[in-house]
Amino acid sequence: MIFSMEGPDNTRETARAAVSAAVEKNISHIVVASCTGRSARVLREEAVKAGYGGKLVCVTHAFGFAGKGTNEMPDPERRDLENLGFQVYTATHVLSGAERGLSRVFQGAYPVEILAHALRLFGQGVKVCVEVSVMALDGGLLPCGTPIVALGGTKSGLDTAVLLSPSHAGALLETRIHQIICKPF
Repeated sequence: MIFSMEGPDNTRETARAAVSAAVEKNISHIVVASCTGRSARVLREEAVKAGYGGKLVCVTHAFGFAGKGTNEMPDPERRDLENLGFQVYTATHVLSGAERGLSRVFQGAYPVEILAHALRLFGQGVKVCVEVSVMALDGGLLPCGTPIVALGGTKSGLDTAVLLSPSHAGALLETRIHQIICKPF
């Protein structure tokens, strides 16, 4: 499915397409990027409607992303998502993290940032899907070597869903994208 525009207006349809693919392909885990919890809640609504019985993982922005020492997801929202059955994970972004700090100081291009830009050739959401999947795998929230469905977006909301098998960050290039379920044009 190709959306004519990127952005949050595609959130519900992206969640619906992702859950449908997960049910159809018997995928046991769905990972969603969500900074505030809104996208995660939409995913859960669609999962409940479809009778999806797998695990839901929400990966947030790292602390400090929006400002030193802060996180965009308030603690009450994190607890609410956990009470709804999500595993919520917050960690350093695998495709930027420390390298971005170095490139800002030394004005260079570093390998992980180059990989992130290459993934963006398919759209920002594809990069996000790979990133949150690898982060969740490294955090022990996904089974290793198993296909999952990941959802991400462009700036806010959801507009991309991907079927992939993530690898740990130490073997990042072993990650395999099997199918792009939906994305913007």
